[in-house]
Amino acid sequence: MFFLQINNPDSPVSLVLFFGTVGMLALTIGLIVFIIFHQRKVIRYQMRLQKLEQEQQKMLLNASIRLQEEERQRIAADLHDDAGPLLATARLYLNENLVNLDKTTQLQSIYNAKQIIDDTIQLIRNISHSLMPPTLKNFGLESAVNDLFQKISGSGSMNASCRFHDYRERLHPDQELIIFRVIQELVNNILKHSNASFIHLTQNLGGNKLYIRLHHDGRGITQNDFEKLNKSNVGLGLKNIQSRLKLLQGRIFFEKDMSQTYYKVTIEIPKLEEEPAGE
Repeated sequence: MFFLQINNPDSPVSLVLFFGTVGMLALTIGLIVFIIFHQRKVIRYQMRLQKLEQEQQKMLLNASIRLQEEERQRIAADLHDDAGPLLATARLYLNENLVNLDKTTQLQSIYNAKQIIDDTIQLIRNISHSLMPPTLKNFGLESAVNDLFQKISGSGSMNASCRFHDYRERLHPDQELIIFRVIQELVNNILKHSNASFIHLTQNLGGNKLYIRLHHDGRGITQNDFEKLNKSNVGLGLKNIQSRLKLLQGRIFFEKDMSQTYYKVTIEIPKLEEEPAGE
C-alpha cells in the first residue's frame, strides 16, 4: 500500500518529492548562474586592475624617461652655457696674433687662458661628480650620505644627521647610486617644501631587506597622498623616485608618526651584494 502511495502522482509524498526536486534544480541553476556572474565580475575586476597596473607602469616608464632626458639636458646645458664660453674665451687669449705681441702681453694672455682652462676643468669635474659622486664611488653609500648631510648642516638651513647601523659590506655599485639618488630627491623635497628644522636618516637591515628611514618635523605627505600624486600629472619628483626604486624592486612608504610630531619616509629594498672583483 505504501509503494502504491509513492507511485501515485496525486499522493502528498509524490508532490513533496516533485516540488523538492524542482526546488533543488532551481537552486542548482541559481547557484550556477551566480557562480558564472561572480566569475565574470572577478574577471572584469582583474582586467580593470591589470589596466590600472599597465597605466601605472606606463607612468613610471614615462617618469624614468623624463628623468633621463632632464639629466641629459642639464648636462648639455652646463657644457653649452658654461664650458663652451669659457673655452671660447681661452681661445681668444691664445689666438694666432699672440706671437706678434710683446712678451709681457703674451705672458698675461697665457696666464689668463690658463685660469680659464682651470675653471673649465673644475666645471667638467663638477659635472662628472654630479653623475657619480666620488665619495660614493670610492667609499660607498654611508660615506656619501654622511657627506651630503654634513653639507646640509654646514649651510645652517637645517639640522641634518644620519646613522647607519648595519652597513658592514658595500652594496652593488648600481644599487648604491640609485639609492643615493632617491635619498637626494627626498632630501631636496624636504628642503624645498617641508619647512622642517631637522632631518634624520637611519639605515637598518632586516633579513635580506635594506631599510632606510627619513624623519623630519616639517610638512609632509602620507601614503594616501603619495598614491594620489603618483596617479596624477603632478609630482614628477615622486614619480622619479618610484621609477628608480622599481629598478631595485624596492618600495617606499610615507606616514605621520603616532605622536603627530614628525613625518617618516621608509625605503625598503632587497639587498644585493657587491659583485666580486674580476666579474
